Amino acid sequence: MDTQTLSARTEFAAAINQICSERGISPEIVLNAINGALVASFKKDYPEQALKFEEDELVVSADVDSENGQFRLFVGKEDAKKKDLKEITPPGFGRIAAQAAKQVILQTIREAEREAVLADYQEHIGEVMTGMVQRMDGRNVVIDLGRGQAVMPPEEQVHTEFYRLNSRLSVYLKEITETIKGKQIIVSRADDRLLAGLFQREVPEVNSGAVVIKAIAREPGSRSKVAVESTQAGVDPVGSCVGQKGVRVQAVINDLNNEKIDIIQYAEDKDKFIKSALAPADGLNISFDSRSGETTVTVPSDQLSLAIGRGGQNVKLAAKLTGSKLRIVSEAAPPESAIVATGAEEYEIDQLDLETKARNILVEAGLTHIEDLTEDKLDAVKGIGPKTLEKIKVQLASYKS
Repeated sequence: MDTQTLSARTEFAAAINQICSERGISPEIVLNAINGALVASFKKDYPEQALKFEEDELVVSADVDSENGQFRLFVGKEDAKKKDLKEITPPGFGRIAAQAAKQVILQTIREAEREAVLADYQEHIGEVMTGMVQRMDGRNVVIDLGRGQAVMPPEEQVHTEFYRLNSRLSVYLKEITETIKGKQIIVSRADDRLLAGLFQREVPEVNSGAVVIKAIAREPGSRSKVAVESTQAGVDPVGSCVGQKGVRVQAVINDLNNEKIDIIQYAEDKDKFIKSALAPADGLNISFDSRSGETTVTVPSDQLSLAIGRGGQNVKLAAKLTGSKLRIVSEAAPPESAIVATGAEEYEIDQLDLETKARNILVEAGLTHIEDLTEDKLDAVKGIGPKTLEKIKVQLASYKS
């Protein structure tokens, strides 16, 4: 074997190996891409011959030598063995093929690289990762995760957060979904599981399973309640999550841009659990009505505002955390003035008696808090007619009265 041939073998093999190593794909994918590009180039430059082969039910194939890069074109029946194929490599085809196939090869390699990246992130679905805000794509936030990009759509964003370019933030890898732009990695800042993942990262006892997060009720960007339980004797679940001088929970709070977090001891005793969930309200009396399925919580007058919370937030989160329909009644007020929360309210505006279509339009517009529903913002929302707008304003006035 002469030096020139040896050099060609070495250079081609080295180039293939370098591409594969840099992009994290297999040599077989690259070689298949080259083969496919050569066949496509032949059909483009020799259309009459290619059509004749097709009419005769013959298939054109290419074979690239993985060592020296030399290629040959063959034709034969689809299921023919290699020894039965006929070589049809046109004279001087190499230069034409190289130019024509270049873009096809690069595109195939890019697609293979993207598939490899998606496969890698598929294994991390359900985890919390750190990314950097790369750019805005309409209302979507594009996040750089390192090897790949992810998209955070509006419904996965926190309405109180402003996503600055190049800022770093923790996100929950929610799913890989098929879109009109191809497969996309979807991440979230609003998902309850982001909060769970942050505690797992900051609290060794949660990571090891010594402390278990039993339930989460969250209003992203504002406040969350987390119920925890110990699986090992001698381990304080609440203290473990709070940390010495609050350092652990504060790390989570900082990561969530100062979202308030209440950590609550989980209890199998429903009455006890509900009382803990309604903290900081105290002196509560619990009674359950099996007919209505409601749990009535009678509250001292001076504790009523604490039990309900600003905009009903405390009772709503407590209902969601405990899976109960809570009816808050003041000791000094008539029963008809009770506040009811089911825990099914996803947003603060769900406490209004809104029609489904109007509710969804408000959510899409990012108006999920009662305080968001100002007259100017409501008038600017597209898709809501005058009659529906008036109904919303009436519901809002009734809620605030």
